[in-house]
Amino acid sequence: MPQFADVILPLPLQGAFTYTLPTEMAAKVQVGSRIIVPFGSRKFYTAIVVRLHDETPSYPTKPISEVLDANPIILPEQLRLWKWIADYYLCTLGDVFKATLPSGLKLESESSILLNEDWEAESPLTPNEEKIWQALSKKPEQTLLSLQKETGIKSILSAVKSLLEKGAVRMKEEIRRTYKPKTVTCVRLAENYLDEARLHEALDGLHKSPKQEALLNSYLTLVPPQKESREGIEKPVLLLEANCSDAILRELCQKGILETFAKPIERAQVKGQQDEREGTSSPLTPVQQVALESIQEQWQTHNVCLLHGVTSSGKTEIYIHLMQKAIDEGKQVLFMLPEIVLTAQLTERLRRVFGSRMGVYHSRYPDNERVELYQKMLSDKPYDIVVGVRSSLFLPFRNLVLLIIDEEHETSFKQQDPAPRYHARNAALVLAKQARAKALLGSATPSLESYHNALTGKYGLVTLKTRFAGLSLPNIEVIDVQEMRRKKLMSGFFSPQLLGHIRKALEQHQQVILFQNRRGYAPVLECKSCGWTPRCQSCDVSLTVHRGFRQMVCHYCGKTYNIPQMCPNCESAELSSRGYGTERIEEQLQALLPEARIARMDLDTTRSRQNYEQILHDFEEGKTDILIGTQMVTKGLDFDRVSLVGILSADTMLAQPDFRSYERAFQLMEQVAGRAGRKGSVGHVVLQTRDAGNAIVQQVVSHDYEGMYAEQAEERKLFRYPPFCRVVFIYLKHRDERVVESLSADFAKLLRQIFGERVLGPDTPPVGRVQQMHIRKLILKVELSAPMSAVRERLLALQGQVLQMPGYRSAQVYYDVD
Repeated sequence: MPQFADVILPLPLQGAFTYTLPTEMAAKVQVGSRIIVPFGSRKFYTAIVVRLHDETPSYPTKPISEVLDANPIILPEQLRLWKWIADYYLCTLGDVFKATLPSGLKLESESSILLNEDWEAESPLTPNEEKIWQALSKKPEQTLLSLQKETGIKSILSAVKSLLEKGAVRMKEEIRRTYKPKTVTCVRLAENYLDEARLHEALDGLHKSPKQEALLNSYLTLVPPQKESREGIEKPVLLLEANCSDAILRELCQKGILETFAKPIERAQVKGQQDEREGTSSPLTPVQQVALESIQEQWQTHNVCLLHGVTSSGKTEIYIHLMQKAIDEGKQVLFMLPEIVLTAQLTERLRRVFGSRMGVYHSRYPDNERVELYQKMLSDKPYDIVVGVRSSLFLPFRNLVLLIIDEEHETSFKQQDPAPRYHARNAALVLAKQARAKALLGSATPSLESYHNALTGKYGLVTLKTRFAGLSLPNIEVIDVQEMRRKKLMSGFFSPQLLGHIRKALEQHQQVILFQNRRGYAPVLECKSCGWTPRCQSCDVSLTVHRGFRQMVCHYCGKTYNIPQMCPNCESAELSSRGYGTERIEEQLQALLPEARIARMDLDTTRSRQNYEQILHDFEEGKTDILIGTQMVTKGLDFDRVSLVGILSADTMLAQPDFRSYERAFQLMEQVAGRAGRKGSVGHVVLQTRDAGNAIVQQVVSHDYEGMYAEQAEERKLFRYPPFCRVVFIYLKHRDERVVESLSADFAKLLRQIFGERVLGPDTPPVGRVQQMHIRKLILKVELSAPMSAVRERLLALQGQVLQMPGYRSAQVYYDVD
C-alpha cells in the first residue's frame, strides 16, 4: 500500500509536493482525487494527487488532512494536457490547476482573527492596533477582509501581525466550502408504509380526515407503491395535484405516513434551460453538402481541417451535421466559441436540435452551475455536446471524438492574465491529438498561422466562397474623414453619408450596427488651457471618462477617480473630452435621432449573463433599431434585419504597436461588415477612416483575404515573426524603475550568450507601469524546429540565475508564448 502522495497545489510553484498518507486514508486516495493538505504554518489547500508511491523523501513530510473524493475528478488525459500547457507556456502546474477547476472545487482555508480576552496590554497600542482591538471587542471573531472593511485600514496585515506577536489576538484557519448543491423539497412514503398491508391500514384510518386521505391518494396515483424508488415527487407538484395546503402534508408527515426530504437537482433544470425535446437539423444546400464531404475527406489524411467560409456562408449548419453524426455514434463533441456573447444566440439554435444532450459552460454562469456541469461530465450520463469558451477545454471528456473551434482567429481565445497565458485554439488541438479526435477550425478570416498551416499541408483546407442562399457580400463605402473635416462637412462622429444611410435604414424598418472598438465616453480628458490630462496613479495610462458611472476609470487596474470640475494644474474650468467611445456615440446619436431605439453593447453594459442576453434578445425581436458596440458585435452574430453596418474609426485598429495589428484590423472590419445583409437584400457598410488609401482598407473593400495574407506573410517572413517562427515575450516587473531597468539589461545579456541575435530588447512596452509595477519587455524569437522544452529549461535556468543577483529577489519574471 502506498505511503506517500505527490500533489500539486493551486499556487504558482514549480513541481509537486510530497505528503504522508495516514493508514486509514491510504485506501481512499487515488491519482486525480482532491485532498486537503496543510501548507506553510497555517494555511490549508485543495491539492490534486498526481502520484502514489512508497519512496521515502529525504525531508520530513506532513500528513494529508482530508480526502474529498471517492473517485478521481481529474482524468489522466486532463493531467497530460495540464503538463503540456505548463511546459509550452512556461508556467507552473499550480497555475494551470488554479485556472482549470471551478472555484467550488478548490477549497481553501480562510484566516479568521480571534480576540484574546485574557490579554493585558504592557504597552500602548498604535492607532491601527487600537482600531482592530475595538472592532474585535464588538465581534470577537472576524476574517481579515471584514476587519479591513470595518476599520478602513488599507495595510491591515502589519497591524494584525504586531497584535499576534503581542498575544492580543489569535489566528484561526477554517476550510471554506463555496459550492452548495441546489435542492428541491420532495415527498415520499415513509419506509414503514412500503408494505401494502400497512398502507391499506393507513388509508382506512384516514376516513375521518378526508383532506389527508385525498392527499395520500393523490400521491399514490402519481407514485404507485410498486414503482416507489425512494425518489419521491416534488412537493409543489403533489400539493397542486391534490389541491390542498402545506398544513395537510405536515399532518401526514407527523403521523409518519409520508416524509419530506431535500433532493439535489441541477441548477440548469431549475431555470428551465434543459429542453428534453430534440429537433432535427436543417437540410444542407448542395454547396454546404460538398463542403461537409470535403471536410470528412480531409480528415482521412489530416487530423485538423480549416473551414474557410465567408461570413453567412452557413458554417454553423455544417457544424450541426458533423455534431449530429458524432453523437449518433455515441461519442462526445466540444464546440468552442471565442466569446460569451456568442453562446447566447448559438445556444438557442443548437438546443432546438440537441435538446438536453447539450451543456453550456462559461464564466458568466454562477460557479455552482459550473461545478454541477463539471460533475455531470464525470457521471454515467455526461453531456454529449459541450458548448463553451476557452475554459471548456479543461472539462473531463471520456469519449471525445470531435472538436469544433468556431471563429478560430479570435484574440479572445488567448488568455492574457494571469498565468497560464495559453492559446485555447492551440491547446484544443493538443487535446484533440491526445484524445485521437478530429478538429475543425472555422472562420471567415482565419489567423495567418492557421491559413499558413493549411497552405503548407499541415492542416486540411476546405473553402466556402458563397453566402447562404446565393446572397452577395455587402457593399463597402469608404469615407475619408480627414477630407470631410477639411471641407467642414463633418463636425461630430458621423459623416453625412453614414447619417443618411442610418435614416434610410430606419425608414425601411431595417436595423443598424455601429462598431467602435473603444468603450467609455472618451479616452482622454484634457484641459484646453494647459493641456493637462488625468492619468492613473498606479498605471502609466490616461484615464477613460465614463459619464454613466460619473467617474474616470483606468482600464488596466480598474481604479476609479472622480471627474474634476477644474484643472488641478492651472485651475481652469475648460476641461474637454478628446476622442470618443461607445458611450459618447450613443449620446450623440440619441440627440441626432431622438425617435430611434438605441442600445449599447460593451463590457460596461454586459456585466452579467442576463444583461447581454437581454440586449441580443431585444435586438433580435426588433425592439432595438441601432446597436452600438465594441468588438463584441463583430463575432458571428446573425440578425435578419441588419442592412447597414457603420465602422466609425478604422484608424484606432491600424495604429496599434503590434506586428498583428493589420491582420486583426482586417479581421475585425471584415467580420463586422459580415453582419450586414445576411437575409434578403445586399447589405451596406460605411467605413470611416483618415487613411483611405491604406492597403488593408482596400483589401476589406474587395473582401480580399488572400491578398491580405500574401502581403502580411511576406512581411512576417522577412522580419521572422509567426507563422515562420515562435515568439516568446519576456516581461520583467519591479516597483523600482531603476531596478527593473538594470534587471532587464542583465537578463538580456545572459540571454544573448545563449540565444544570440534571437533576442530583442529590452524596451518599455506601450504601457510601462501597471498597478505600481514598472515593466520591461524582451522578445525571444525561436525557430519552429527548436523544442520548446529545451527553450523552457534554459529560460528558467537563466531566470533563477538572474534573480539570485543582489537586489533582484523581489522582481517578477513571466513569459507570454505566441
